[in-house]
Amino acid sequence: MVEASRAVGPWREAVRAETQRVMGSAAPLAGPVSVRIGFWLPRPRSLPKSVLWPAKRPDLDKLTRAVLDGLTDGGAWGDDGQVVSLLASKEFAGQDPAGCWVQIYLMPEIGKERS
Repeated sequence: MVEASRAVGPWREAVRAETQRVMGSAAPLAGPVSVRIGFWLPRPRSLPKSVLWPAKRPDLDKLTRAVLDGLTDGGAWGDDGQVVSLLASKEFAGQDPAGCWVQIYLMPEIGKERS
């Protein structure tokens, strides 16, 4: 698969670098994880003030995929297949710089069998 957006590479690289900085020498997370991601996007100057949400490109699924790939490349976990729960949102950055925040939670493993 080839990514069409040129902006995805820099997002992925920034997430990879920050993940490696935060993780340091810690081992990758093992087992199922839940991930929450929030994106702050720049508000176009030409956009009317009545528009509250960035309901256009970039697509939330592509932003999310870039972050998950960056987390994988940065060593947060062995594979993004470990993500069993995902909550993502995007909003305008306002006066803050564009960027994203990420929270990762280890999911409890209750038992080998589901009841």
